[in-house]
Amino acid sequence: DSNKLASKEVTTAAVEQAIVVAAGIGAIAGWTLGLLGPFFFFMNKFGFLRCSLFLASKRASVPPDTSSDATSMLGQRAVLRGNGRISTRASGARRVRASGTVGVQAREAKWAPGFEAPKHLDGTLPADFGFDPLGLGVMPDRLKWFRESELVHSRWAMLGVAGILAQEIAKPDVFFYDAAAKMELPFDIRGLLAAEFLMMHFVENLRMQDFKKLNSVNQDPVFKGNKLPDHEPGYPGGIFAPFIPGDLEELKVKELKNGRLAMVAFVGMIVAAQVTGKGPIANLVDHLSSPMTNLFIGVSPGCAIPPSVDYQGITIPTPCLPLWPGA
Repeated sequence: DSNKLASKEVTTAAVEQAIVVAAGIGAIAGWTLGLLGPFFFFMNKFGFLRCSLFLASKRASVPPDTSSDATSMLGQRAVLRGNGRISTRASGARRVRASGTVGVQAREAKWAPGFEAPKHLDGTLPADFGFDPLGLGVMPDRLKWFRESELVHSRWAMLGVAGILAQEIAKPDVFFYDAAAKMELPFDIRGLLAAEFLMMHFVENLRMQDFKKLNSVNQDPVFKGNKLPDHEPGYPGGIFAPFIPGDLEELKVKELKNGRLAMVAFVGMIVAAQVTGKGPIANLVDHLSSPMTNLFIGVSPGCAIPPSVDYQGITIPTPCLPLWPGA
């Protein structure tokens, strides 16, 4: 029996070590691709692609038709292609004239230079960089809903990330993950949850009705004097935007850029908190104190937070994400 027990312990230790090694190899591979990816994109954008176009233009034997409509468009620049055609680039699609025929080509995907953006991403949406490798937004209705969802999640993520950082700066001794469970309330938490449920249901129902039929619920159903102006989906304006500090279209792009970054940051903060049991600033300080030892792959796989918390006699499950053995 002792031999079997020892053999089982050795096997368990070997499996744990294999998991740690595999996680380390995966992390190193991911970091390597993350470092080399921008380099290859840079070379593709400014090196190989430009060199190919230059050599192709030198080999072109057919002079371009400078009198054609393709080169007379204002605000566009002509690019000589290897087959003697002239393509004019605008902010969206490219028009190409060859043998008296004018066609429209897909625009370049800004997130991957050298590749074409999907046809359904034509650049009309704010912060559209041509990213949809799975084709999830091919259907117009679905694309509209995805944009609405992205806006909502971006705004919640920005509030969440800002709250986590502000709380850790103000009270670094409090772990944000279980901070709410340590707060004393003068009333029953179940009453607060019921009130939040009713209010959020009312607000979200109005938002859904506005999404289905734009500007159909601009007037307050109770206080008739309160009314929103006609607006675009996701941008109600009025009392929700008492002033606009700049160009609205530019602000839309900035909001989505920051919102996408916040969503990624929030997921990273949650995963790191579950692994280390610390907040993002504490993890950053640990890493800076010893960059070569306090790494993500140096953390033993497991869940550093309790599986549940008790608050006012209510047990609230707090499971870890299914990323680590034993989570």
